[in-house]
Amino acid sequence: MHRIVSTAIFVCFSASLCSSESSAVLHIPRVHRAPKLQEFIDGTPREAEVAVTEYWQMDPVDGAPISQPTTAFLSYDERNLYVGWICKDDPKKIRSRVARREDVMNDDRVTINIDTFQDHTHAYWFDVNAYGVQSDGITTDGVGDDVSWDSLWYSEGKFTKDGYVVLESIPFRSLRFPAGNSQNWGFTLCRFIARNNETSCSPHIARARLPQWVGQFDTLNIQENISPGRNMQFIPYEMFSKGRYLDSETGPQSFNTNRVGLDAKMVLRDAFTLDMAINPDFSQVESDQPQVTVNQRYEVVYSEQRPFFTENASLFKLPEQLFFSRRIVDPQFGVRIGGSAGRWSLGALVADDRALGKQAAESDADHDKRALDEALRLQYDFGHQSYIGLTAINTDFTSTYNRVGSLDARKELGGNWFAKALLAYSTTRHAGGSHKDGKDLFFSVSDSTLHTSFNSTYIDRSPGFVSTLGYIPRVDIRDWSNSASYRWRLKNSSVVDFGPSLSQDVNWDRQGRIQEWSVKPSFTLDMLRLTYFTIAHSESFELFNNIAFRKHSNIFQASSEPSKRFALSGDVEIGRGVNYYPAAGLQPFPAHFANADAGFTWRPVPQMRIDESYIYSRLGADKNWLPQNAPFSSAIFNNHILRTKVNYQFTRFLGLRTILDYRGVLPNTSLVALDRSKYLGADVLLTYLLHPGTAVYAGYSDIYENVNFNPLQNPALQRTQFPDTNTGRQLFVKVSYMFRY
Repeated sequence: MHRIVSTAIFVCFSASLCSSESSAVLHIPRVHRAPKLQEFIDGTPREAEVAVTEYWQMDPVDGAPISQPTTAFLSYDERNLYVGWICKDDPKKIRSRVARREDVMNDDRVTINIDTFQDHTHAYWFDVNAYGVQSDGITTDGVGDDVSWDSLWYSEGKFTKDGYVVLESIPFRSLRFPAGNSQNWGFTLCRFIARNNETSCSPHIARARLPQWVGQFDTLNIQENISPGRNMQFIPYEMFSKGRYLDSETGPQSFNTNRVGLDAKMVLRDAFTLDMAINPDFSQVESDQPQVTVNQRYEVVYSEQRPFFTENASLFKLPEQLFFSRRIVDPQFGVRIGGSAGRWSLGALVADDRALGKQAAESDADHDKRALDEALRLQYDFGHQSYIGLTAINTDFTSTYNRVGSLDARKELGGNWFAKALLAYSTTRHAGGSHKDGKDLFFSVSDSTLHTSFNSTYIDRSPGFVSTLGYIPRVDIRDWSNSASYRWRLKNSSVVDFGPSLSQDVNWDRQGRIQEWSVKPSFTLDMLRLTYFTIAHSESFELFNNIAFRKHSNIFQASSEPSKRFALSGDVEIGRGVNYYPAAGLQPFPAHFANADAGFTWRPVPQMRIDESYIYSRLGADKNWLPQNAPFSSAIFNNHILRTKVNYQFTRFLGLRTILDYRGVLPNTSLVALDRSKYLGADVLLTYLLHPGTAVYAGYSDIYENVNFNPLQNPALQRTQFPDTNTGRQLFVKVSYMFRY
């Protein structure tokens, strides 16, 4: 990693230590025979175990007893930790489905969270719904959940006449923990009851003390010397694909690809994970969520879904997004290390990228060259939910480079007040030898209680700041934003909470010119059955291309799951905006806009899920706002995005997913610089996922667009009326298997 020259001035935090609060200790007994699910159903006597029967709500009524009787039974042997659950309820009211792994967040489910290093900040979580479907991840107080972490563990679930039972078996080798003659881990046990918006935990996790989640855990004690033992994983895979695509210059092209590789994972000193790969698996089998991409001032980004980059991604989750892994477009190899030891955490990643070299013309000296991308993160936790971290990020491509170094910190200020700060410095060499240096400063304070929340953030980015591997929408700004809300919380009511919010933002450049400001009051109503309503009004100003624009909008948002079979959501925003991409010869000008997003989910049977979504975006002209000599038409563009998604899960492990997509952009080309485009796509994916690392995928995709290829024309690719030309077709099969030692 190249040495990063850092700046000399930084907002410092005191490193005073805070003693953790004392917690109750739960002693877990050892068994010599693993418990079985049927024993909990039948009430058969089992070996020694400890039972946890008292749970208190965090939501909807903080501190109230759990609404349904719940018991968790804990035990362990030399290899596994066992948690058996007996959850009483009316089976007809339980909302759980035979779903894909991880797709249980709106289900009735149970979970154990384990802080194996008892640092009161980080914890593993293992969720299971009533059918035994798993979801796991890592949570960090003040940061949130990292659902990219996947591990091998076992679960079963079954409905009973008076509720459901679940058995979790968590291998010690799937965890990281320090060696010792005994183990003291932080823990909490929770049950989620969807129709009541209910989260109940033991010990009581008080909403009034959030974002301290792990900081409220009790202690789980295992008195014997246990060890994760050896933990090495080898995942060979093979992916075969065959298809065709339409090249804009050469016409239809066919391809056959057979890719074989190996991903290896090793645990070092029970704390750090080393990932190495030969021709690593960077494939993405899932489809990106549809988004509006027309008339957007800033780049539209999609979430990362490639396995190599998603695991432990939270290590590089900074106050400013200095590392965004989708910037690494076409890598061939990668090495990553990550983990924690005591109060120290380390993350490092190295990968190449062939994208820029492939984009260069064959006559270019950079053709087929590769970029080298590197990221390093070192963090030290101190006090209570406080840390200080150092990050270095580098990308090199032939004679150009971008290097970013940052120092960041989070400090508890007392109560629920927290402060975050980041200072970053970048140096960039562009093609031709020119250099550019810049700085980025971030500072925020926040507070959250049972009824109130507050956040104030200041950002200062110089014109020369560049983060090639990050996502920084704009530079040369000084931005100050504030938000505050108040919630009245009701007891014994279908209304969970309600109240107003207010957000404000203003930014200006280094010359002191106001670039943007906005004020947005809103009112939110939360009800049972996962029902939410929000109304809001926004007033704003924007300076774009040195033209001043006043904007405003009215917003309505709603979502609800009135039954376990149906879920509905929708939002509408109408107001005055800007045409950012006017037709040639015109300046950007004000316009009426309407954005709408509607969707529903239908689950006719527990194994099937049908999702329908529709996104509509429209820009309309006003005679009084049009530039001189611009032709008048009421429509500037209409954008339609429609998606139908059907999942059928034959078992917990085997599922079939089908997606049908339509996208249409219908512009008035005399007013906006857009092409008339129509897109039809079909995507089918059959998945057999036994557990993370062992899976079989078979997929097929077919795309049609409104284009026609004629080599005698210039350009050869011309837009047509209907999407009847095939522009892409692919069939692929991917197989992977995890060997674990």
